Amino acid sequence: MVCPRSPAAAAEYYSELESASNSPVRPGSPAPFTAHRDALFTLGLAVPALAAAYSLTGESRYAERAALHLRAWFIDPATRMVPAMDYAQTFSGPARAPESGRDESSAKPMTTGRYQGIIEALPLVEIAIAIPFLTTLGDSDRIGVRSWFQAYYRWLTDPHDTGPRLAALARDSKSHHASSWMLQASACAWLAAPTGDVGRAEDAALSDLRHRFKTATVRAQISPDGYFPHEISSPTPYRDSLFNLDMLAAVCELLSTRLESVWNYQLDDGASMRGAIAWHFRYMADRGAWPYRADIDHFEELPGRRPSLLLAARAYQRPEYAALWKSLKPDPPTLAILRTVPIHQPLLWTRQPPVA
Repeated sequence: MVCPRSPAAAAEYYSELESASNSPVRPGSPAPFTAHRDALFTLGLAVPALAAAYSLTGESRYAERAALHLRAWFIDPATRMVPAMDYAQTFSGPARAPESGRDESSAKPMTTGRYQGIIEALPLVEIAIAIPFLTTLGDSDRIGVRSWFQAYYRWLTDPHDTGPRLAALARDSKSHHASSWMLQASACAWLAAPTGDVGRAEDAALSDLRHRFKTATVRAQISPDGYFPHEISSPTPYRDSLFNLDMLAAVCELLSTRLESVWNYQLDDGASMRGAIAWHFRYMADRGAWPYRADIDHFEELPGRRPSLLLAARAYQRPEYAALWKSLKPDPPTLAILRTVPIHQPLLWTRQPPVA
C-alpha cells in the first residue's frame, strides 16, 4: 500500500505521526497513514512465532511460511523494503525558502520523518533473532536477508551527508528512543556476525556497540538508584520505563559474550543494569507502589509479563525474577501495550540457534 501523500518511493517505509489521545484528528483531515507500521509490526509477530514453532516441532511448514515473508520483505526486488527509516512518523513543516531569483510561490513544504519514528522498526529485532533458527533457508535466501540487515545497520550507524540524520538523533536522545536504536543496531550486528554467535567478541560492530553501551548508554540513561530519569517525565512514565528496561535487557543479552557480560557493568556512582532491574522489580511486583505519577492511559493493564525479568533471572541467577515473570499476565489486552513489549518469543532468546 502506498500513501498518496508520501514523498517516498513505493518501496520505502512511510508513516505519519498520530495525534495524541487527547488531541483527535480535526474533522475533514485525513487519518494518519500507519499501514506500513502495522504491516511491519505484524511481520515482527509472525516470523518469530513461525521460527519458534519450527524450533519446537521440527515441522518444515513453519519455516517455509517464514521464508515466504522474508523473501517478500527483504529479497524480492519487486516488494523488498528499502533498508531505511527516512520517512517514519512523517510530518509537514514550514515551507522551504524559494531559491534566489524565483517566485515565492515556488516554496514547498518540508516533509520529513522524525527520529522518534525509528522505534517503529523495532519488530526487525526479533526477526533478526529468528533467522538463525530457520535452518531450512537456502544459502541465497540467508545471504539476501543478512545483506538487507547489513544495509540497515549502515543506515543506523553511518553518517548521512544530507537530511536530518534521524538515526544519530535517535542514538543520542538519552531516552527509550536511544535504547531502540541500540537494540536495532545490536540485532543487525549480531545477525551479520559470521555465525550469528554472540560469543564472537572480536566482531568489530558488536565490539563498538558494547563500548558504546558501557561509555554512553548506562551513563546517559540509568540513575545511581536504578530508575530512568528521561522516562519518568513522560505522560506514560511507568510504561516507558518498563519498555526501556526490556530493550536494555535485550541489548545486554545480544552484546554479552562468554568472556564478558555487559549485564555486570557498573559505573563508579553505582549506575548499572543490575540496579535498574532491581529498582523496577519492586514496582512490577506492586504497581500501586509506583512512586511517580500514573500513566495517562492503560496504567491498569501494566506491567504484563516483561521479558526483562526472564532475561535478568538467567543473567543474575535470581529465581524471584523468573517467578514474578511467570505470575504476570502473558498477553497484553491492548495493542498500545503490545507495541511496548519488544520480545514476543522468549524461546528464541533463551535457546541457542542451531549451528549451520
